[in-house]
Amino acid sequence: MIVVEATPSTMGYRPSEHVEFVLVVIPDVNGSLRGKALRPDAFEAAVRHGTVMTDLLLALDPVDAPIADYETFGIRSGAADLVVHPDVSTLHDLRWRPGWRICISTPSWPDGTRCELAAREVLRGCLAQLTEVGYDAMAALEYEVRLRDAQHQLVTSGISYSAGEVAAIDPFISALRPALEDLGVELTAVHTEAAPGLVELNLAARPALQAADDAAYTKFAVKELARSMGMQASFLAKSAPGEEGSSGHVHISAWRDGSNAFAEDATMHAAIAGVLEHLPAASLLLNPTINSYKRLVPGWFAPTNVSWGVENRSCAVRAITSARPELCRLECRRPGADANPYLALAAVALGAADGLRRGATPPPPVVGDAYSRTDLPALPASLEAALRAFESDGVLREGLGEKFSDYYATSRRWELKAFQASVTNWERSRYEASV
Repeated sequence: MIVVEATPSTMGYRPSEHVEFVLVVIPDVNGSLRGKALRPDAFEAAVRHGTVMTDLLLALDPVDAPIADYETFGIRSGAADLVVHPDVSTLHDLRWRPGWRICISTPSWPDGTRCELAAREVLRGCLAQLTEVGYDAMAALEYEVRLRDAQHQLVTSGISYSAGEVAAIDPFISALRPALEDLGVELTAVHTEAAPGLVELNLAARPALQAADDAAYTKFAVKELARSMGMQASFLAKSAPGEEGSSGHVHISAWRDGSNAFAEDATMHAAIAGVLEHLPAASLLLNPTINSYKRLVPGWFAPTNVSWGVENRSCAVRAITSARPELCRLECRRPGADANPYLALAAVALGAADGLRRGATPPPPVVGDAYSRTDLPALPASLEAALRAFESDGVLREGLGEKFSDYYATSRRWELKAFQASVTNWERSRYEASV
């Protein structure tokens, strides 16, 4: 029988006899969960005292290559230890892996100081700034994921909201729903989208840090469950030209004294103004890869300019109003499914906090097609442009933390260097015979 000493740090921990391993993880800079499996007694010790993982986990790119541009941690400093403390409120079963559990953890440096580079801790700090303005955030993320079956065929034909094609995804969704429930995630709705194989997953609103945990667990579960069923699941922002890409929209509302402050237009508008002002720089976090910007083209419900509107899906920010006050919220439609959910939510929360702090006023809402407006400022159309915008936005950088901002910008420059060093099939097919 597993027994854990009752302390404030372990409140809510309910061990069970069936546990064989606990997967202790931290979200990396790209949003992937990385960690190690501990036997139950080792996990109990980690809950009390922490465990160690290499700080190289902070300095790996999406294909697991060490980012050699960091000097004080990672490969160039000897890949020393981080001390990792499990957050037992995130401890859940992995339904598709009987006997296994998973737990998100908080890293710190060996001297015990907070790791200011950890994405989950960055979000925690950004939410604290919203609290300082007088509000607590509720949030939810929605993802569009592209699914292939065991024969590597796309599971749907690409008809949006197709009632008939729901049957095609039923086996996977029927397995996914209880798997997410075991992870503490509520899947509220599923529908097909307007591209072959594209399926949208809507998650329930939660306190913002939990919402990001839910999103991270959802992406992990979708990929792992699909793999266990012989399927493939991809959150790549743009999989095919001429088709809709995969989004990762962020919904957020601000609460005070148990009431949704966004039920008042003036409060929601101030938050929208702040989000819009910092949206060019925030694009580096909302659209973090080379591929991200291929999704952001007019006509595919992926915003390209600084715009907002009431129930207008062509805009970067959509104001959602309701006769039910608890449902009033803003939706940032800029993020792709490839965004780190902690950093995407952090960027939106910081923008909202800045707007609320200043009582800012947004420009007039867009009525009709925002893509056709030539008078609206353009959002960055490439990772290079987003990096320039990020480096010039002192408010956003300070809100995220200057050390984190430098760290994150370095990771994006690494992506640019990796791309610039590559030769694509497009280049070969286009130029090889003609030059």
